[in-house]
Amino acid sequence: MEAAEAAEHIRESLEKRRHADEEFRRRAAVVIGLLAMLLAITHLGGAAATKETINFNILASDTWAFFQAKNIRQTSNQLAADELEIRLLEPGLLAEVRAAAQPKFDRYKATVARYESEPDPKDPDNPIRGDGKKELMARAQYFEKLRDHAQQQIPSFEYAEALFQIGIVVGSVSIVAAARWLLGLGVALGALALVLMLNGFFLFMNLPIGEVPH
Repeated sequence: MEAAEAAEHIRESLEKRRHADEEFRRRAAVVIGLLAMLLAITHLGGAAATKETINFNILASDTWAFFQAKNIRQTSNQLAADELEIRLLEPGLLAEVRAAAQPKFDRYKATVARYESEPDPKDPDNPIRGDGKKELMARAQYFEKLRDHAQQQIPSFEYAEALFQIGIVVGSVSIVAAARWLLGLGVALGALALVLMLNGFFLFMNLPIGEVPH
């Protein structure tokens, strides 16, 4: 009878152990699935930040190029206006010549002023709308700010993606080895990766980044 009771006790212990292992594997599978989902979200966030960095950098470069072209044209008109002004100040200049040159001088000066600042008539209060140098500079700086913000997001997404991948691997090994401490490690890595992922979206802090692409 004692042997039968001992055998029953062993069988119950093994059954409990089997149920516990199955429950552990189910939980580990859920954790791995959750980490995989967060990894996918992190990858999308990193890809979007990279795309925005490139796009806003292109927009900033194009706007600065437009600014430089506008500056060259403004300088040319300013030089022409200065030259014409000197001629208008010459003593003994015929009144007919002065009358013919004055409108051209006025046009040069008006063009110089228009190149300096030309707000959008549809939205004159918006400092980044318009084609004057003032508006172009504000728009280029605005694009640079957006580019820098997107670039600051990238490291957090990259680190989070790496940690999620490591957490998934560790969690998978924990199932095979039935090692609960490995699953705990995977959860800890996932928690850290989650913080970095959220930092990528909301930028609670800035992580070190490389050079801005040009």
